[in-house]
Amino acid sequence: MENLLITDVAPRDGLQNQPIHIGTADKLELVRRLQAAGLARIEVGSFVSPRAVPQMAGAAEVFAGIARKSGVEYSALALNRRGGADAIAAGVDRVNFAIAASDSFNQRNQRSTVDGSLAEFAGVVAD
Repeated sequence: MENLLITDVAPRDGLQNQPIHIGTADKLELVRRLQAAGLARIEVGSFVSPRAVPQMAGAAEVFAGIARKSGVEYSALALNRRGGADAIAAGVDRVNFAIAASDSFNQRNQRSTVDGSLAEFAGVVAD
């Protein structure tokens, strides 16, 4: 299975809905443990408004604190051009961009239409 790529998203998706604040040190420890477990792709966080997703506040600080391991790709989720630019500035290896299939879900998740998100995505690619 040479083409099977697994990306662990625990530091982003696994933490984003937690009811208690999780600090940078704990996020870095989770990334360190995933590295130690041999994961080659880790989605470390999300560059979104901390008002919308409080657990993702400080994503740049988390990226700055990672003791990077050779052969590991560190990615982040972005939902708009600003988030993409912030992720690039933080030195992520890959920016993941999400667009929902329907306007109604995209509005709830990203406060944008599908066409609006596609335009934001084009901006991230251009950057």
